[in-house]
Amino acid sequence: MTFHTHSRSLASVQRVPVAKFTTRDGLEVLAIDDVDAFGVDAFVTTREGGVSQAPYDSLNLGLHVGDVDDSVIKNREVVASALGVDLDAMVFCNQTHGTRSAVVDSTHAGRGARFSEHALIGTDALITTTPGVPLVIMVADCCPILFVDPVAHVLGVAHAGWRGTADKVATETILAMRDVGAQVKNIKVVIGPSINQDRYEVGTEVVEAVVRSVSGDLGDALLMRDESAYIDIALVNAQQLLELGVESENLSILPWRTDDPRFYSDREARPTGRFALVAQILP
Repeated sequence: MTFHTHSRSLASVQRVPVAKFTTRDGLEVLAIDDVDAFGVDAFVTTREGGVSQAPYDSLNLGLHVGDVDDSVIKNREVVASALGVDLDAMVFCNQTHGTRSAVVDSTHAGRGARFSEHALIGTDALITTTPGVPLVIMVADCCPILFVDPVAHVLGVAHAGWRGTADKVATETILAMRDVGAQVKNIKVVIGPSINQDRYEVGTEVVEAVVRSVSGDLGDALLMRDESAYIDIALVNAQQLLELGVESENLSILPWRTDDPRFYSDREARPTGRFALVAQILP
């Protein structure tokens, strides 16, 4: 896997295209480069290629946003096909902007795939060591984060909005991965498309919470303009991971943001759909 190298400084973190848009079973996805070399398949969906009608058009994967359930199920089946699996193999979680992670295996197959009430409750990160168990994290401005330990064969995904970021969900995910055999120094991390800092104006409560979540200065992750504050949550997560001990050469932020019309953005339009990070250890 090709990762960007930088020093252990927030200011030096760069966005690099360690992924590319490609077509999988007729569906355009943003595929994470080179993870197949580690026995992992992972991609980010876009909002194109599904059957949902406006304002959810067209590949909405969220059952909780007011879309027609049958349309969402069809969309999820399209994504499952692109991953080369059955929808009933995939594992979804009921994301609550917290830090709880769940270690899953084949006994969890299908959780939340067709009914939101069957998803893993109060969970914002999924971890597995079992091949053929696809993990799904849904977003529409928050950070989708992929974690791979290619040595211990541990896979993780996490959802990090501002609350999850302030509470260090990425750090908690890695600590949970460590409990099942991963080593921090070996973990590769890719932070996927999230909200552009220029569009993410936040209040004092958010700034104070995020400032407390890192040891050093927020640097470029905090922009002050005309007494308004703007946070780059991708950069904050990157700094937390560096402080935890993730190797700088193993950490990347994808350059695409949710102001790209190929993705859903909750700040751009409400109601709106959800795109997803999906990943599995290859059978």
